Amino acid sequence: MRATVTGLLAAALLVSGCATIRDSRLNPVNWFGRSAEVAVRAETDRNPLLPRRGAFARPEDVYQGEPIDRITALTIEPLPGGAVLRATGVAARQGPYDVQLTPVEAASTDEILTFTFDRRLPRRGTPVGPEQTREVTVATHLTDLELAGVRTIRVIAARNARELRR
Repeated sequence: MRATVTGLLAAALLVSGCATIRDSRLNPVNWFGRSAEVAVRAETDRNPLLPRRGAFARPEDVYQGEPIDRITALTIEPLPGGAVLRATGVAARQGPYDVQLTPVEAASTDEILTFTFDRRLPRRGTPVGPEQTREVTVATHLTDLELAGVRTIRVIAARNARELRR
């Protein structure tokens, strides 16, 4: 009994001494100092998220995708400030890459938002394979402004189309 009480008192004295180490250089948390607010030079003439284009830069490639064979699932998941539109499709053969939902401007009206489910395939021939190996999923974020007044979202593939309605 005396050993446990003595041990507890020794531990209490040892831990109480840690308060002085908290602000010292022995504490590894203090090695880099505290954070401080720093003024940032504002560049209002360009968007920092877009890469700069130099004089010797190549022009950007035009997306060469083609519609996927068919769409098997289409869902929309609400988020704060918008929603995520997710589509799953099956390609005609294995190896689809660089998939995206491309907005169709000409067919879109105020109440219908239309996309095409596009993909690219390798240049060399690839086998057809089972459906599970040809399945791809793509998603895009839609803001509340893009969804304002939209009653139907349509995604078009080569052999079918799917719609979501409000």
